[in-house]
Amino acid sequence: MELEPLDLDAWNRKEHFEHYFSNVPCTYSMTTKLDITPLIQAGVKLYPTMLYLLASAVNQYPEFRMDLDTEGRPGVYPVMHPCYTVFHKDSQTFSNLWTEFTEDYGAFCRAYQQDLERYGSVKHMMAKPDVPANNFPVSMVPWESFDGFNLNLQNGYRYLPPIFTIGKYTQSDGRYQIPLSVQVNHAVCDGFHVCRFLATLREWIADPLFLQR
Repeated sequence: MELEPLDLDAWNRKEHFEHYFSNVPCTYSMTTKLDITPLIQAGVKLYPTMLYLLASAVNQYPEFRMDLDTEGRPGVYPVMHPCYTVFHKDSQTFSNLWTEFTEDYGAFCRAYQQDLERYGSVKHMMAKPDVPANNFPVSMVPWESFDGFNLNLQNGYRYLPPIFTIGKYTQSDGRYQIPLSVQVNHAVCDGFHVCRFLATLREWIADPLFLQR
């Protein structure tokens, strides 16, 4: 899908973008715990549900759908699709799959299951071909819960889409929590934007009707 170019002169973040993209290029990460008790109680499959919720929130806010065009100019994709990891126990390696995002939760989960059945055993790093440019990465680390997670991107300051890492969920006092790390480029995303994203994610997780869209 075509990247929609930004009018930099009309963009209220032009000064911030240029500062954090050129003068002080940096990314940052924020790790938090999400209360997924409603999801556990609903008995849904956790990984595709988290992918759906993350993609829904990503597509809610333009700062999470930004990228650079071939000439290095920032723009916004109309929609982003999750590109996620699957683990191969026999080789102890992982592969990346991607599933086209749709607002219909049931349709998304069915597409995820079809992708998993068709490409889940492929050992190539990019197991499903034709990865669209308008994708964002999600990694699952189901063996350990964590309080902090940071990717040290080498020469990665030109990468604008968000990167998500999910850990092992834990139970305490009848509640279930899962760690989520969000890594963003400061040129397009401030702390306010990450916190708003997380607030939206929490709201949807707590709403039993959201997955019935």
